[in-house]
Amino acid sequence: MKEHADSVIGVTRVFGREFDTTGYLGLVYGVGGEPVAAAFPPWMMLPGAQWLAMARAWHFFFAWVFLLNGLAFVVYAIASHHLVRDLAPDRADWRGLLGSIRDHLRFRHPAGAAATRYNVLQKLAYLVVIFGLLPMAILMGFALSPWLNALLAGWVDLVGGRQSARALHFIVAWLLVAFVAIHVFQVIVTGLWNNLRSMITGRYRVPVESAHD
Repeated sequence: MKEHADSVIGVTRVFGREFDTTGYLGLVYGVGGEPVAAAFPPWMMLPGAQWLAMARAWHFFFAWVFLLNGLAFVVYAIASHHLVRDLAPDRADWRGLLGSIRDHLRFRHPAGAAATRYNVLQKLAYLVVIFGLLPMAILMGFALSPWLNALLAGWVDLVGGRQSARALHFIVAWLLVAFVAIHVFQVIVTGLWNNLRSMITGRYRVPVESAHD
């Protein structure tokens, strides 16, 4: 927020350039119309700007939804052999790792039969998220619980204390946001409608291989 001689404006700085974001970021207007310094406007926050206790309740509620949904997926992936059949990299995947990295950097995507299978980078990304980032987020969330810390005293010290657990929880959360952003980007660049249709109906049109592929 910046104050001028005759006005107050909200300012957001991106790569050295400043943008007027009054009413959205940095500065919003209160009930009486007075300017109030705030990172985000109240309509963007759940359940509101000054209701921390309820915000924590929402957070914990969706944390349990998140945990139960994750457990259900892991059980299904193991029972249906989806984990071994579709996500576990084989020798051919490891041999093609560098080639897959080059193709992704060049925005070259598989066509034909290869488009119906996960490539090695997809497999590794899913495995890291499912068995690395998600369990870490859950474990660090538990570390922030005074109840669990009292029940199993001392274990939080293994990660450097509650403040370290909070930092790790925050970092993992942003890594998950980055994963989702990259995932959505790949969905768009590889055929938005075709991918969305396959998610909803299971019908996927296999991209035709070009002559130079």
